[in-house]
Amino acid sequence: MVLPVLAAGLPGAGLPPLTAGRLFTTWAVQPAVLAGVGVLGGGYLAGVRRVRRAGRPWSARRTAPFLLGTALLLLVGTSVVAVYDDTLFWARAVQGVVLLVVAPMLLAAGAPLTLARDTLPAAAVGRLGRVRRSRTARALSSPGAATIALIAPPFLLYLTGLYPLELRSAVVSGLVSVGLLGAGLLYVVSRLQIDPVPRATHHGLTLGIAIAEVVTDGVLGLVLWMGPLLAVAHYDAVARTWGPSPRNDQAIGAGVWWIGGDLAGLPFLGAIAVRFAAADAREARRVDAELAAAEREAAARTAARARVREDEGDGGDGEAGGDGEARPRLWWEDDPRFADRFRRS
Repeated sequence: MVLPVLAAGLPGAGLPPLTAGRLFTTWAVQPAVLAGVGVLGGGYLAGVRRVRRAGRPWSARRTAPFLLGTALLLLVGTSVVAVYDDTLFWARAVQGVVLLVVAPMLLAAGAPLTLARDTLPAAAVGRLGRVRRSRTARALSSPGAATIALIAPPFLLYLTGLYPLELRSAVVSGLVSVGLLGAGLLYVVSRLQIDPVPRATHHGLTLGIAIAEVVTDGVLGLVLWMGPLLAVAHYDAVARTWGPSPRNDQAIGAGVWWIGGDLAGLPFLGAIAVRFAAADAREARRVDAELAAAEREAAARTAARARVREDEGDGGDGEAGGDGEARPRLWWEDDPRFADRFRRS
């Protein structure tokens, strides 16, 4: 195990050149990261065990992505990426993409809120339900607010002077990491809607927003690639004499945010598209069932009227028109999606 070396009290100073061999042998012991990942993974597994002991199923398709998400958090918090995150700009960019985009998707796919609802005591579930139904929760989970939560953090980090402070302070760095992860979870949970959410949003709208967000990744990448160098004083003090130049280092980080963010978002787009198609199929089945029920009810009424006429000796051929009965309505006239288009005077 190779631990980070601190020179003159400056984070990242004095580290050896990053070689291919050190990619897999350089690690850092980060107690806060280990504790956080342990609580997440251990709590989730304890919940799954409790659900299964109660005789209720819990799919491995939920457990696997959640555990993979916790493993990624552990990786970016203790591996070579964490060791060199104060020395190389692109290492911080990798952490940012994982915390804001990749890990939230995997954690949300595990349906942790549903698991908490099924395993926590009734009092805790009630409190969580009140929070979910609150005005604040509904406002934060709206499409606009959730989208801002995903787009704004990297711009705030790099364009407000927060980034140099993050490099200087371990406390600020930890808060930024938690903030990125929280913002990503707010967006993904409210948009995927696997768990109960304060506000339901049509998946078609979410799909359109997600596609539009690809443009913002490109804007951020261009700003970092073509804009001024960030945290110049910090990187000059680190005095790194190996690896890419500061300009190339920042350009690599820009590519990580731009291309890496877009690639990481592809599974999210796929999941939204699948859920959109499934929701549309459910709606179609619901409408078909309602129309079939209406047709059966109309047929039963017609048969009942025919029996009444027979009992009264009315005879006739049973066709509508003589008693003023309206013609049968076509299916699209009662479909809520098309009723206004075919409304009869």
